[in-house]
Amino acid sequence: MLNKKILNNVLEICLSTGGEFAEIFVENKEVQNVSLISGVVEGTLGGINEGVGIRVFDKGTVLYGYTNDLTPNNLLKVASEIALAVKEKTGSKIILPFIDKEIENKHIIKKVPNTGHKKLAVEFLKNAHSESIKFSNLITETKGSYLSWVQNVLIVNSEGLYVEDKRVNTRVVINSVATKNSDKQMGYEAPGSMEGFEFIERLDGGKLGRDTADVATRMVNADFCPSGKMDVIIDNGFGGVIFHEACGHSLEATGVAKGASVFTGKLGEKIASSKVTAIDDGTLANKWGSINVDDEGKMAQRNVLIENGILKSYLVDKFNGQSMKMESTGSGRRESYKYAPTSRMTNTFIDNGTDKIEEVIKDTKDGLYAKKLGGGSVQPATGEFNFAVLEGYIVKNGKIQYPVKGATLIGKGQEVLLNIDKVCDNLLLAEGMCGSVSGSIPTTVGQPTIRVKDLTVGGR
Repeated sequence: MLNKKILNNVLEICLSTGGEFAEIFVENKEVQNVSLISGVVEGTLGGINEGVGIRVFDKGTVLYGYTNDLTPNNLLKVASEIALAVKEKTGSKIILPFIDKEIENKHIIKKVPNTGHKKLAVEFLKNAHSESIKFSNLITETKGSYLSWVQNVLIVNSEGLYVEDKRVNTRVVINSVATKNSDKQMGYEAPGSMEGFEFIERLDGGKLGRDTADVATRMVNADFCPSGKMDVIIDNGFGGVIFHEACGHSLEATGVAKGASVFTGKLGEKIASSKVTAIDDGTLANKWGSINVDDEGKMAQRNVLIENGILKSYLVDKFNGQSMKMESTGSGRRESYKYAPTSRMTNTFIDNGTDKIEEVIKDTKDGLYAKKLGGGSVQPATGEFNFAVLEGYIVKNGKIQYPVKGATLIGKGQEVLLNIDKVCDNLLLAEGMCGSVSGSIPTTVGQPTIRVKDLTVGGR
């Protein structure tokens, strides 16, 4: 991407006024995107994004600049401007010689996405639309999209790090909308993988269309959910988004280092039910949120966050790790060269327990079965959250009785963790996009089916 002499010169200028650490992130990313509305192609986009982000640590602060002009003179100019922003000019720091870092690629790619795959993607999405429309005359709209990218990165720093990586991700999103009178309800599936087009070839587009239409139709015909405190069974897979949002973000050093997290200073303390073990693992082969190295050049690793209810680790990036006196956990991530990295999740999930879903339902006298969660929001400093339930069912006397719509789960992450009294043995992962201060990145959520006692459910 850039030769080592230029990279070394940029680092030298970055630290010429006394900065403590300098880093260069070089990115070349080719993106393919196809979208359909009700079976009609709305747009096809493709292009290459290329640029460089330059970061300097200066006595507890971060200085960052970026550019899409990769000419040597411009890179030196950006580095000079960053260096001038260093508060206390104390002279140059030593730049260590580059040492090429070999990485093990655990993510085998068979068919690297290219423009030729767009036609096949359109056929896939049209099949999903066709099967959705045929499922019910209540289906009034479908949306489908295909997204893939090939991202090549180079990361170097003043400590001698020199590492290159290639990331390939592919995903489809299928959405069916059912309408009855003035009410609209949605069914949604969005599988993704750190693979090439071979991932799409393994999927059944027609089934995705039928499944999303089934959920939308069930929910548009459902009664509205009652409100109040009740036991809530949250299904496996994307149900894990509640841990990701309500608890995972509060374990990121971005907030912990500033004291802006409910879990600051609680390492070694019991913060969850003893049934809960939670993990963030960026090493899982070909999973959507996986990485070979993070965006600071640190190898991906498996981090046990909570073990049998005890807080064992935070998710730590290099900068925040300095103030916390902790090593990076391979969690420094960013959307692109336009963002400085910070601590982020990869594949984050509650691990398997020993309970059986049939027994959990049978043991629930009066509650809600949240089979599919939708969007939500969280305040990491307080742990307060709310999530929409896309597909829900009332449970009475140990049996699933009937579907309900309009349910919302409301609570605090730290309370939910302690109130989990059942963890099943059916772990499943699901894919999503996570937004934070360093942009939007692919992350995986997951869990087995769990039960939360006395959770507040908002209804109509």
